[in-house]
Amino acid sequence: MGMQVGGRGRMLADVNVTPFVDVMLVLLIIFMVTAPMMTQGLQVDLPQTRAVSALPKESDSVVLTVKADGALFLDKYQVELGDLEGQVRQLVTNQKKQLFLRADKAVPYGTVVAVMGVVKSAGVDKLGVVAEEEKPAAPAKRPS
Repeated sequence: MGMQVGGRGRMLADVNVTPFVDVMLVLLIIFMVTAPMMTQGLQVDLPQTRAVSALPKESDSVVLTVKADGALFLDKYQVELGDLEGQVRQLVTNQKKQLFLRADKAVPYGTVVAVMGVVKSAGVDKLGVVAEEEKPAAPAKRPS
């Protein structure tokens, strides 16, 4: 087991590493299982292009539109990027309304991210993204 008697009357000591290896394998398995659960990501509600639901018509939602030229509109009223945080805080956060973002597909990604950052700093936790329903592709015509 742990010690053996040598041929000349002296004791030989061996370290039994089997329990150590067993413990290390159990720890490795525990870390492999729990590591993916430890990573925290952002919760993002991605828009579905095939099954798009309509925007709510009630007055408890506000639509923030970013046009192709970069102009910002809260519902029908144009706002500047510098004034956006105060307007969103007044119209959305304080009145507990939902905010939806409509951005033209020609708007650069950096502009959309900047607008989303301003909206987040205004206290909006959930931001809906508006997309259009995907149109079915026309069948390809075969040359005659």
